[in-house]
Amino acid sequence: MTAGWHSDRMTTPADAPEVDVQPLGEFLGQLAARLPAPGAGATAAIEAALAASLVAMVGRFTSGDGYAEHRDVVAAVIAQADAVRTTCLAAAAADETAFTAVTEAYRLPQDTPEEQETRRAAVHAAQVEAAQPPRDVIEAAAALLPLAEQLLPIANPNVVSDVAAATAAARAAATTARLAVEVNLRGITDDAARADLSTVVDRVEELIRRADAVEATVRERLAR
Repeated sequence: MTAGWHSDRMTTPADAPEVDVQPLGEFLGQLAARLPAPGAGATAAIEAALAASLVAMVGRFTSGDGYAEHRDVVAAVIAQADAVRTTCLAAAAADETAFTAVTEAYRLPQDTPEEQETRRAAVHAAQVEAAQPPRDVIEAAAALLPLAEQLLPIANPNVVSDVAAATAAARAAATTARLAVEVNLRGITDDAARADLSTVVDRVEELIRRADAVEATVRERLAR
């Protein structure tokens, strides 16, 4: 995983909700409602987008004459964080669409052996697709952790706590997305798809460790 990671799967379907322009209160109202989506996957994507925004904000405050020697590094971090934020918002919209497809697949008739097989295949395909946005959120979190780690030693002291806040949000995104992937794994029978998703899920513990390390460093610095 490179810091400049970008996922082509994170594209917003034409009929997906415009999460990037949706009022926050409206999104939260939908999240709280008895609706199949948005749910955990979209929440994870928003958490990752918040992490990316915090990284970019710290970068923009770490600028000016006092940070001239770090100008190129900071500029690269900001550009990458902005790109991750955009792709995470697209993932939130894609998750809503994909989860709705899973719900619809489970509603298919299963009165005959043929209908049962059709339903089984539809559920499998829908759950493979539904696992992709949270899978990509884990990868987004993995891209954000190195950016925060790059900023930590050079960040403007006035916003250094926001570096830890960013990694805390990335950690929350990864752990929430892990749950969203695992709930879909139950219905996925393709060995290759399961192996791929399991490999991504297995990375989360390392992301948690790195996020915790950043937070510990920041708290130690603030206590001086």
